[in-house]
Amino acid sequence: MDFSLARQRFYQELQRDNIDLARAALCIAQQEYPELDPEPYLAQLDTWAAAIADRLPDERYPLRVVKAISAYLCHDLGFSGNTEQYYDPRNSYLNDVLERRTGIPISLSLVYLELAKRLDFPMVGIGMPGHFLIRPDFEDAGIFVDVFNGGEILFPEDCQARLSEIYGQPIELRPEFLAPIAPRRFLMRSLMNLKGIYLSKRDIPRTLRTIENILMVWPEAIEERRDRGLLYFQQGRYIEARHDLEFYLQSRPDARDQRQIQMLLDNAIANENQTMDTDADLG
Repeated sequence: MDFSLARQRFYQELQRDNIDLARAALCIAQQEYPELDPEPYLAQLDTWAAAIADRLPDERYPLRVVKAISAYLCHDLGFSGNTEQYYDPRNSYLNDVLERRTGIPISLSLVYLELAKRLDFPMVGIGMPGHFLIRPDFEDAGIFVDVFNGGEILFPEDCQARLSEIYGQPIELRPEFLAPIAPRRFLMRSLMNLKGIYLSKRDIPRTLRTIENILMVWPEAIEERRDRGLLYFQQGRYIEARHDLEFYLQSRPDARDQRQIQMLLDNAIANENQTMDTDADLG
């Protein structure tokens, strides 16, 4: 595993009782951009939040605050969803999102949440399947914000319609679809997006790096150990592949892919032994 300074900083952020999502996200970005300095980006968020604060009415009704943040972020600053290059990995790196003012639902929601936090206006992320939303963290708030679509305000019935639209068929809106997610789940979902993008590009080193970040966030993600083992196997890193694939089979003895993984594990062990024999002959 790579223990770069950025990776170490990410680990340190994860140890905090209250994870700072913006700092954690910038630590992830630092692994892609080693020269990145997080402080100017955090200062930029401070500046934008101060500008919004000057526009807020004396009585901070939730709907008024939401409209003020949305207007500044989506209209004055021009943040918008990247519909043309949705799977561009830059949409998942906070520094790129802040610079380019475009992203995907979860990264744009992060910007919004960070501004709301600086305004002492509690909001939470909503990990609806297929489309990330946010909402004010008040009992019976009843409204959701779709930052990807210009800060559009949604009601539960709108979320139902959006969900069905995304999947192209009627989908039952279950209560857990609109439940708030904790910071670790937020980071997990963002990293899973990156993993999918890099896998589709067959970028094995970046996929591995992302899986390792996922496992730092969520060590119990057993399937990620399997996937890392498969990638190690592809790279000919048979010892590391064996460790991960053995761990997966021990943790998931009834897994549907148990037979296929066992075959790969046997292959990895055979290749590992062959390598050891070759090294012995050379010695």
